[in-house]
Amino acid sequence: MILFLLFMWWPTGAGQDVGRSCILVSIGGKNIMLDCGMHMGYNDERRFPDFTYITQSGTLNDHLDCVIISHFHLDHCGCLPYMTEMVGYDGPIYMTHPTKAICPILLEDYRKITVDRKGESQATFFTSQMIKDCMKKVVPVNLHQTVQVVILNIPQVDDELEIKAYYAGHVLGAAMFLIKVGSESVVYTGDYNMTPDRHLGAAWIDKCRPDLLITESTYATTIRDSKRCRERDFLKKVHETIEKGGKVLIPVFALGRAQELCILLETFWERMNIKAPIYFSTGLTEKANNYYRLFITWTNQKIRKTFVKRNMFEFKHIKAFDRSYIDNPGPMVVFATPGMLHAGLSLQVFKKWAPDSKNMVIMPGYCVAGTVGHKILNGIRKIEFENKKVLEVRMAVEYMSFSAHADAQGIMQLIRYCEPRNVMLVHGEGQKMDFLSKKITQEFGVQCFFPANGETVTIETNPNIPVDASLNLLKREASLTGPPDPKRPRVLHGALIMKENSLRLVSPSQAMRELGLKEHEIRFTSTVTIHDPQPSQGTVERLCTHLKGTLKDHSIQHMPDGSIMIDSVLIKVSGSSEEEETKDFLVSWPYEDEDLGSQLMTLLRKGLPRTVEA
Repeated sequence: MILFLLFMWWPTGAGQDVGRSCILVSIGGKNIMLDCGMHMGYNDERRFPDFTYITQSGTLNDHLDCVIISHFHLDHCGCLPYMTEMVGYDGPIYMTHPTKAICPILLEDYRKITVDRKGESQATFFTSQMIKDCMKKVVPVNLHQTVQVVILNIPQVDDELEIKAYYAGHVLGAAMFLIKVGSESVVYTGDYNMTPDRHLGAAWIDKCRPDLLITESTYATTIRDSKRCRERDFLKKVHETIEKGGKVLIPVFALGRAQELCILLETFWERMNIKAPIYFSTGLTEKANNYYRLFITWTNQKIRKTFVKRNMFEFKHIKAFDRSYIDNPGPMVVFATPGMLHAGLSLQVFKKWAPDSKNMVIMPGYCVAGTVGHKILNGIRKIEFENKKVLEVRMAVEYMSFSAHADAQGIMQLIRYCEPRNVMLVHGEGQKMDFLSKKITQEFGVQCFFPANGETVTIETNPNIPVDASLNLLKREASLTGPPDPKRPRVLHGALIMKENSLRLVSPSQAMRELGLKEHEIRFTSTVTIHDPQPSQGTVERLCTHLKGTLKDHSIQHMPDGSIMIDSVLIKVSGSSEEEETKDFLVSWPYEDEDLGSQLMTLLRKGLPRTVEA
């Protein structure tokens, strides 16, 4: 019999790496996949998680109970159609309503870039129809709604496995998930932000004390300066470049950080009466506005309050961008997707503007290794592309973190909130994870893991198993030892009966009656010799008086047959004559009163004190 229930945990992506988030947790016999993303730094099979860690052949249906997607960024959901339609998975996929609405649009946008524009083979990438078929498997969840997972191929829910979503900030619809199987629990954060911004609130979770907290660690060693200082520096750099007649490129993802910076520039342009145009990728602004209107309850309090009078996402100074504008003369600001300069319009604009030293690119968030964004932030000024062409970067390159990820302080704050028994770091760089894990262990006294991709971690847990105790048993215990004290745990002796998936603790006699069994009692008997010149009857009386003075918390009775009962322990004189000075006493006790029996044996071996009066 296994005394400890185990977590089996292994990342097929995001282990000591940023991107391609995909984690498999085995808890209480249930297997849950957390996110299913792609790596933005690769254009071959390495961009997808390695599902051979789960199964070498066949579909994933027999190996997964459910999939949970934390938010719509492609490094967390980009592999979903590939997994469900090409590898094979038909079970439930859980995500929030905004994530379900936005996810297929970003997947289709990326498919167009990869297949239609880059000409990649359709045989190795998912189709538009696969995206639609995949989204049919999605079960949307509300915040703070406890959901019991649906069992595949059976029209009923799994009573043991339940999930609950919490607000994560980060982007519209992002959620942290509490996963419970019986008394065991895991919290998976996905990406989250503990600091409110101009359009979203801060992440929040109950003090749920999970057995394991799996948290992102993108900024494991970073403590960001104040948001106001960052915003001031950002506006200053944009304004200076515009004043010089230069162009500013801001690579962003379609939803999230883009809206944050648009609100900031819109307010600044209005206040400063600046005439230079601001553009945003065509079509995405309108779609973004629709989603923010639809899911206004996911935004922060200020936007919800002013929404009826003025929609903060209907911009006066920000217009839709057309590719023909790339070569327009004069200053301009362009928000272009995607955010890491690895493909699409942002890369196209970058290639055109990079040779001019008057221009500037501002990278407002993290860039994974292998992307053009990562290369220029690391000082590389000659970029070689797939067609062997080399681009010389003369434009100014600035990194200004408007990332909606938690920094080191935010991660520590979340740990303080939910009080986990173990912590696991994912979605970060190995060296930084190592540093943060030591800080976590030092401050909170919990184990902290940061496994690499494909590495398995096993965590032992001590589950609480609920048992119904019979009223008769509790009454008997209270009569012997007094009323229960919730601050002082007490051992309760009884028989455990398992029947129809429930456990009951009853008295042994009740268990025997219910099961139709004859009760047997195991007793231990030992002999102790006591030296006393008095007759046996006098010795017994003296002994009874001595025990009453010593064991005041126990029921002690002098029986008519000359024996003494201390609770369930029997003491009687062995068959010796009345005149003998040494008398043999038999001490007999049941198994459950072994401690009391041992205590009495020790007392009797010391003999009777001379001062005892009968």
